[in-house]
Amino acid sequence: MSVTYIDAIHQAMSELLEQDPSVFLYGQDIAGNFGGAFKATKGLHTRFPERVINSPISEDAMIGLGMGAALAGMKPIVEMQFADFSSIALNQFANNCASHYYRTGQSVNITLRLPCGGTAGGGPFHSQSLEALFAHFPGLHVFCPASVADAYQMLKDAVSIPDPVVFMEHKYLYRWLKAESWQSSEALPPHKARIARSGRHATIITYSAMLPECLRAADELAASSGYEIEVLDLRCIKPLDSDSILASVARTGRVLVVSEDFPYGGVAAEVIALIASEGLHLLDAPPMRLNSKDCPIPQHPKLWAAHRPSAESILPSLRYLLSL
Repeated sequence: MSVTYIDAIHQAMSELLEQDPSVFLYGQDIAGNFGGAFKATKGLHTRFPERVINSPISEDAMIGLGMGAALAGMKPIVEMQFADFSSIALNQFANNCASHYYRTGQSVNITLRLPCGGTAGGGPFHSQSLEALFAHFPGLHVFCPASVADAYQMLKDAVSIPDPVVFMEHKYLYRWLKAESWQSSEALPPHKARIARSGRHATIITYSAMLPECLRAADELAASSGYEIEVLDLRCIKPLDSDSILASVARTGRVLVVSEDFPYGGVAAEVIALIASEGLHLLDAPPMRLNSKDCPIPQHPKLWAAHRPSAESILPSLRYLLSL
């Protein structure tokens, strides 16, 4: 029997609630029979009625309460219905939570779960990838799991870290991505990138829901042209695993960075800046990036599909890179 990406998140929260009485869940409509906008907490309120708590419809207040609870020794997991709405609480999370340890020496153990990324018909207010925004602020960890096993283990890792963690879980992967188990035999630290596919002709660096698209493109290119493309899953974008990035570029000499985020000031730009400043001598061709279009996210499913990178748009970029 297979399990889904959202099953893994549910299982991780269930185990955290069972194992640690200081853990509690807080968010809009997560208690009762509703179980949250995407049903990630469904059934947990019945088992843990005092620690699965509905919040007011105020993202700013949600983070304020979570931070206060963390300072009192609790380990809150705060769920927002959509990552897009997190900007309402940016002052609390980016200015207060992120800098509190630096200012006072007191840890803020809070995990912010953000359903992120695009789905067909989501439009500009329910589809954004805001990971680069949070990665900008010192003091925050930003996790972007792209597998069922990582969704499970990295959420548990997030709660074990005494600092604030932004946990970006992609809505498109919730029920589409499946595995035989939510556990993996490959135990990696949460800040370590993973080689999802080995190769020698070029490297694709990616994360989150772009990983399956990049793997599909790499497989198709191998079948059609014999090129072996390495695919590096960042898993965590703050802090960035620069050692793994540079090691992969050293093996292949060519790099394409693929991100669903908007291009300007995004994760892809930061990765390329790292390679240009510390690994320019490793390159046989200029580094390339592929992002979503620099415009609001379309509502129409066909326009949305054309807006974001896919295996179909990654392939010509790879072919061009290999021709240089």
